Amino acid sequence: MPTPISGEVENRSVAVTTDLDPAIAARLKRTPDGLVAAIVREHGTGDVLMLAWMDDEALHRTLTTGRATYWSRSRQEYWVKGATSGHHQYVKAVALDCDGDALLVTVEQVGAACHTGAHDCFFDELPVTTPAGATPGEAQ
Repeated sequence: MPTPISGEVENRSVAVTTDLDPAIAARLKRTPDGLVAAIVREHGTGDVLMLAWMDDEALHRTLTTGRATYWSRSRQEYWVKGATSGHHQYVKAVALDCDGDALLVTVEQVGAACHTGAHDCFFDELPVTTPAGATPGEAQ
């Protein structure tokens, strides 16, 4: 029996019926708008490719189709990675973190993961300053 999920944020109201396993759904800690962060990494390299968002139905579709499916906050719709770009993500594994508020999706990436055409979305490195006398990576 499908599990109804609903939530409201800004002027958005989401009412979704999903077949996500209730035992999995019960473990998820969602944002107020019903979403869970999905950190996506590449199967072969372990590279972190991107961050996207899933609701219960996106997670259900991902788990049952083997294709990475996300909720687009800007378009207010589901999207299967690669459906329009051809840069597909074939799901190898999905893990839930210890708090239930993030997913780690391991994929076989075909083409670029980033909408900019880059292999991953984390190419804009920020400067890190180490306090005087400390060694980088040293606990403070």
